[in-house]
Amino acid sequence: MVDLSKITRNGRALLLAYDHGFEHGPTDFNPSAGSGQAIDPQYVFDIAEQSDAFTCIAVQKGVAEKYYRKGVYKTPLVVKLNGKTGYHSGEELFSPQNCSVEEAVELGAAGVGYTIYVGSEREGESIAEFSRIQEEAHDAGLPVILWAYPRGKHIGENEHSKENLAYAARIALELGADMVKVAYTGDVESMKWVVAAAGKVKVLAVGGSKTDEETFLRKTGEILEAGAIGWAVGRNIWQAEKPVELARKIAGIIF
Repeated sequence: MVDLSKITRNGRALLLAYDHGFEHGPTDFNPSAGSGQAIDPQYVFDIAEQSDAFTCIAVQKGVAEKYYRKGVYKTPLVVKLNGKTGYHSGEELFSPQNCSVEEAVELGAAGVGYTIYVGSEREGESIAEFSRIQEEAHDAGLPVILWAYPRGKHIGENEHSKENLAYAARIALELGADMVKVAYTGDVESMKWVVAAAGKVKVLAVGGSKTDEETFLRKTGEILEAGAIGWAVGRNIWQAEKPVELARKIAGIIF
């Protein structure tokens, strides 16, 4: 396994996710959603830098190229190597590669990320693409984070079931990922099974849609109890009224 110390802290991690503009469009940035300011990538990078809470920030290549200040920012960069738009409801999901490992290295990446929709009829294409990326990233000394989402024809409405999430986590292990970003099942005992399925792959729980601060802080303790090393969180931070303060509270629990 590659060295994860550049994107972790004392064996734990807090990833600030900001690939939503590609995946969802600007919907998540509407003032009614909680933060019109988040449409400006600089606002989100400033949260990361001012809070000093995050072990890495994950963005698509264009945002990294235009906003990430290589050699200046303290927060390590994770470049997301694939993506899809939000216009595919009801279709079998596939997220094609749009950035090479070589370009991610040039942008200053400390790690790379890639999504597989486990259970989609097109998962085979993603598995083949990820396998090549994993080899290239490890040759470059970069850790690979798998966004493992059970969605598609073979999943139906059960994408957050213990069984499907454990299967997604196991796929990360079998394919050689270093971390896996997977949804929280909602309770500690079932999440322990998901973590066990991932083996030596480090588990990041997905923060998901905005929730109230008290609930999110409680869930932070729960995911750690289950064996996850931290959160991959986006909307719960940059849609918050006081994002820097909240980030520090979450970091205080994790680290």
